[in-house]
Amino acid sequence: MAAIDRDPTTMSPTATPTPAIAPAGVPQYVLDYAPLVHLYSKELYKPADIGAQLLNTRPQINFADVVVPSPPLTLYNLDQLNKAGTKGGQDVYLTTKVDITTNPPWLNGVAPDANGKTNGATSCCIIVVDHGSGNVDVFYHYFYAFNWGGVVLGDQLGDHVGDWEHNMIRFSNGVPKYVWFSQHANGEAFQYRVLKKDKSGKRPLVYCANGSHANYATPGVHDHTFPNLNLDFPFLLVDHTDEGPLWDPTLSAYYVSYDPAKKSFTPYDSATPTAWLNYVGRWGDQQYPDKDKRQRQLAGNRKFVGGPTGPQDKQLNRKNVCPANGQLCILRDDLGP
Repeated sequence: MAAIDRDPTTMSPTATPTPAIAPAGVPQYVLDYAPLVHLYSKELYKPADIGAQLLNTRPQINFADVVVPSPPLTLYNLDQLNKAGTKGGQDVYLTTKVDITTNPPWLNGVAPDANGKTNGATSCCIIVVDHGSGNVDVFYHYFYAFNWGGVVLGDQLGDHVGDWEHNMIRFSNGVPKYVWFSQHANGEAFQYRVLKKDKSGKRPLVYCANGSHANYATPGVHDHTFPNLNLDFPFLLVDHTDEGPLWDPTLSAYYVSYDPAKKSFTPYDSATPTAWLNYVGRWGDQQYPDKDKRQRQLAGNRKFVGGPTGPQDKQLNRKNVCPANGQLCILRDDLGP
């Protein structure tokens, strides 16, 4: 797919963002230190409306439609799909209603405006997890309708419908200490003090990779072939970031709290839906079979893979800044690899 020119109406990389107004009860530091995201300058797949994903998909298990007990599906009742199938809803996929290779426009999401807001699209969910004694983790979950996986050895691999990425900031008595950047199957953690900030000197800058939306602390080339290493030269698996248009996720977000003991979500605003956060299925198509004419493979890897799970599956009650995934948790004190 051809690249597009940068939208001249989007926020300048040096602009000062308009402060968000959050519902009552949201700690002010959640906004004061919220990440600002630099989208790639030629990004095709921008932040998308979370609810719109339900309008353009239908639930399936093994490519067969699931009967919805209480249609239509909305963010207020999506968790009813957890009763489908034999795996507690984990085998449910929100499958596109049309062939995605026809490039339906909804996959492209919404370009942020001059203030960094995705107008008409709620593209972020901010989840506050209070562990007590002044220790609070705040998750900033970003949603995109499509993930472009990139080109590896001349083959395009790793595309999928739906894409959830996130930053997590660990606070101590309202002071930010560490920030997690999700990247593919892993990510990186940094001490807050070493990160690049906006003009206020408070909000960390995040650089979103072209197509894959992996989050990085610096612009440039990022090779993520080796876990826990972010090489600044191309080797095999490469992401590209730059100081493209700024997106302020706080301006169009759902704000909720999460109780780890009860495993429950509570909205700060009574109008905010939370049932969708309990949905345990996937936010895109199931991986297409090898016999599907759209599918390609290289050394066991596929062009189209299955859609992702949602925020509830991102270890909201994590002990360390990094999720427990078998990788060493490095709390980086510089911006190097």
